[in-house]
Amino acid sequence: MKPIPFCILLSSLLIGSAYAQDQSSSLKQAYSKHFSIGTALSATQIEGKEPGTLDLVKQQFNAVTAENVMKWEIIEPVEGQFNFAAADAMIEYAEANNINVIGHVLLWHEQTPAWVFQDAKGQPASKELVLSRLKNHINAVMGRYKGRIQGWDAVNEALNEDGTLRQSNWYKALGEDYIATVFELAHQADPKAQLYYNDFNLFKPEKRAGVLKLVAALKAKNAPIYGIGEQGHYSLDYPKLQEVEDSIVAFKNTGLKVMITELDISVLPFPDPDNVGADISLNMKLKQEFNPYADGLPKAVSDQLTEKYLQFFELFLRHSDSIERVTLWGVNDNQTWRNNWPMKGRTDYPLLFDRKNQPKEVVPQLIKLAEKAGK
Repeated sequence: MKPIPFCILLSSLLIGSAYAQDQSSSLKQAYSKHFSIGTALSATQIEGKEPGTLDLVKQQFNAVTAENVMKWEIIEPVEGQFNFAAADAMIEYAEANNINVIGHVLLWHEQTPAWVFQDAKGQPASKELVLSRLKNHINAVMGRYKGRIQGWDAVNEALNEDGTLRQSNWYKALGEDYIATVFELAHQADPKAQLYYNDFNLFKPEKRAGVLKLVAALKAKNAPIYGIGEQGHYSLDYPKLQEVEDSIVAFKNTGLKVMITELDISVLPFPDPDNVGADISLNMKLKQEFNPYADGLPKAVSDQLTEKYLQFFELFLRHSDSIERVTLWGVNDNQTWRNNWPMKGRTDYPLLFDRKNQPKEVVPQLIKLAEKAGK
């Protein structure tokens, strides 16, 4: 038997050591003493069509949310006809790997089929008919997954930027008390599921005030709200950390739990500074001046992204007594919705893993940050 050359032996030892280190250090392990770390999965990823992604999620995250496949237009496109295949697959994957599932979303003004608000003649449906459809939908979806989903974004983005109630089709059909109704119906369908109100730009003082008013109204009706989802669709330029912290503290003081949801940090210039956030109705023609990094991200900008993530996670760790979960809105830069909003075809880099599922420089730094905070 020939002796193994020293160079090959050393190389194998180094590879083995690196592999062991990768396996022993992960985001979910590092933050386990503080809060859970979640991500969103697309249909392509759930179906296993993106190589390596499901293995990465299993290694790094302990909560998953369906990016789209549990939204009304996907899961019940035609009245009474449900498409559970992708949602079933995600939940089965999560259960096999000890990952919590967050349901997204029971009620939203977007991605809801037109038939929900129309009668047989195509006219506006009555309040009774819309309410019946809402109840049937909630019972069907939550009933199927009762006991298997930790929590639900029960109501999504019901407020305008000034904190007033959005005049959505739901509001018009059911009246201003419809949000409490959703929480009550959801609680009846699965009494053990946590129920959240979820929205973007909650760092804005006026929208924060709107949430506090909404929470007070829900509590007055004994609506079973568990927590507030503060969407983290941020940028290198906004928001100010103090504004985010002020909202976390304000929501904590209501007695509810806080979830940082849909976290991503865009590195691209935003074409409409007055409409930052996550209004998916925005749709602008692609202009190259707003797509400066199509051929790769300069190191200086990558360093800014790293620093921004570290600042936000330092903030989240300071308030880990009230924050239960931080969910990244996507696994990798290839998947992110930021590539197509508000201009389709942009190249953004807002997540923790690159287009080949490789960790960015910030990942080990985030792990060290959590481990240091845990000492």
